[in-house]
Amino acid sequence: MRLSVSKNMSSARQALVVRALHTTQGTGLDVYAFFIKGGDIVRVADISRIHRDATDALQGFQRPEIRQHVKGIVDYLNQGEVLFPNAIILAMSPEVKFAASRGSRPTGDARVSESGTLTLPIYDEGRRVAWIVDGQQRSIALSQAQHKDLAVPVIGFVSDKLSVQREQFILVNKAKPLPTRLINELLPETAAIVLPRDLAARKVPAELVNLLNQDPASPFHRLVKRASDRGASDAIVTDSALLSLIKSSLSTPLGALARFKAVGRESSSGDVEGMYRILTTYWTAVKTVFPDSWGKDPKRSRLMHSTGLLAMGMLMDAIYARLAPDANVDAVQREIEKVVPACRWTKGTWETLGLAWNEIQNTPQHVKKLQDALVRAYADSNQSEK
Repeated sequence: MRLSVSKNMSSARQALVVRALHTTQGTGLDVYAFFIKGGDIVRVADISRIHRDATDALQGFQRPEIRQHVKGIVDYLNQGEVLFPNAIILAMSPEVKFAASRGSRPTGDARVSESGTLTLPIYDEGRRVAWIVDGQQRSIALSQAQHKDLAVPVIGFVSDKLSVQREQFILVNKAKPLPTRLINELLPETAAIVLPRDLAARKVPAELVNLLNQDPASPFHRLVKRASDRGASDAIVTDSALLSLIKSSLSTPLGALARFKAVGRESSSGDVEGMYRILTTYWTAVKTVFPDSWGKDPKRSRLMHSTGLLAMGMLMDAIYARLAPDANVDAVQREIEKVVPACRWTKGTWETLGLAWNEIQNTPQHVKKLQDALVRAYADSNQSEK
């Protein structure tokens, strides 16, 4: 490995040159395996932190730095002669250049790769030629360690598509304790590759939550807490609650959203527009029926609490068992009004539960009790109309 200056660019710059093995995977993506000094990783690769820009578009994919984790790795590296065989995975720009070695292959070569020289241009932070897909904590630690010359294995694939980088980030970290909310926010931004069944089943619910939060016409517009949130925010609703009620409706045969699933498939496909139409119609009606309870912090309104949302999600399924899927907001509103006498979102006591409004907690027992109370109140109201 050596440091050189590229003469082929309009403005001279440094470049890192390493010996590498090259192969292709997927739809012709170039993949390289090589070693690099630990301290050089952050010279050629940026960390793409997850955040949203001024237009609310999702940028990046990496979780925030975990300082305690980094410190633990630094302490290990500073012990002396250590073993560090864990490969860093990089997504690299097409600007990297590979020159295959000349000469014949050795006898018995399996011909799964070719050797050569890989050149990685060095740019300033924020414009670097690669992004760390897996190993950000290790890379930071390697840059802070006393011995920065430790040879570290790297696997790099060439793609400037953020969707491909996110897909690999999710797949690589799936077996690790990656925050569920981070995966949920990234899933809608991935392209149409083949995901493991459990991740595929989460993609449509995650996409729907994303739409509910971003659409100005949605009753949940900017009310959903996301992993990319930084600093002050008006968000009050946990995305996990919305994801749960959507997945429940999709998995229940008579659920309001189940009719929009593709036949014989998991909730990884189907009529997403139809699902979204149901959700916006229903929750707009909820907002209209309970205006004094909507949009408040869950501590002030149990309607916006995870338990309240899950219970109202169950009521949604019960209501749409009676209504056509194209029912308008007024029709849904009339159905929701049937449970108003039983509701105590901001004050009073739930008579059928024997619980004060603010005693409702996010426990399986309370969720089940509140769901049963609302569905029973709705059924009783319908019975009395006969």
